[in-house]
Amino acid sequence: MAQDVHHSPLGKTTEYVAEYAPELLFPIPRLAKWLELGIDPQALPFEGVDLWNCYELSWLNEKGKPVVAIGEFAIPARSPNIIESKSFKLYLNSLNQTRFAGREALVEVLARDLSAAAGAAVAVRVRTLDEVAAEGIAGPRGECLDDLDVAIDSYGPPDAGLLACDRERLVSETLYSHLLKSNCPVTGQPDWGTVSIDYCGPALERAALLAYVVSLRMHGDFHEQCVERIYLDLRALLQPQRLTVQARYVRRGGLDINPCRSTHPVEADNRRLVRQ
Repeated sequence: MAQDVHHSPLGKTTEYVAEYAPELLFPIPRLAKWLELGIDPQALPFEGVDLWNCYELSWLNEKGKPVVAIGEFAIPARSPNIIESKSFKLYLNSLNQTRFAGREALVEVLARDLSAAAGAAVAVRVRTLDEVAAEGIAGPRGECLDDLDVAIDSYGPPDAGLLACDRERLVSETLYSHLLKSNCPVTGQPDWGTVSIDYCGPALERAALLAYVVSLRMHGDFHEQCVERIYLDLRALLQPQRLTVQARYVRRGGLDINPCRSTHPVEADNRRLVRQ
């Protein structure tokens, strides 16, 4: 059953369990934040997914020999719950001394437990280090905003009033910034990320967009909620033909979280960026 975040392991001294313990997963309902953002849960204004990558995944094979791999977990944006990240890490650590017959058996257990916590089907991939290494490091698609010479003095709360567009000029473009930062709403720890905005509609004023991204700098919210806020603010301004907002966050505790929200079904980009 989903619970309030303040009852989660966040910010608390926690015993690390090394044997399988699915009860460690801590679901947090999305509903309260959706209502705060003016989202009707019966008519969500977006499609999307939350992509999690785990770089500290390990278990024992049938002979007791450790195996290491990288896990990818896709949680639907429409799922009733997010999974609190520290509880996710604790759960994954509980596999460290647990024996599995093979990679397929592990994937089956992960998909079952994570789907139960999220309240919707979670897709799971477990890949070898060689498979991931062969993909290399990617760069964001589109044009970077970060070299713009912009005076900024607003660092929170997020200010949609900073956004502006040219309604006389319609464009189709992808813009990105590495200057996204927000804070954990419970511990205050910084969350660093790269945000990408792909859209078709009135041309965004780029300096204004960068100032808006920076206005999240001292804001306290989870990754998923920050991306939904950005998506909603841009959607309200542009009324675009197409809009996709994705953030690629820097990993913490071996996990990175990469929410994607879009006006239409889209395959979220899960290529690893340099800070991941």
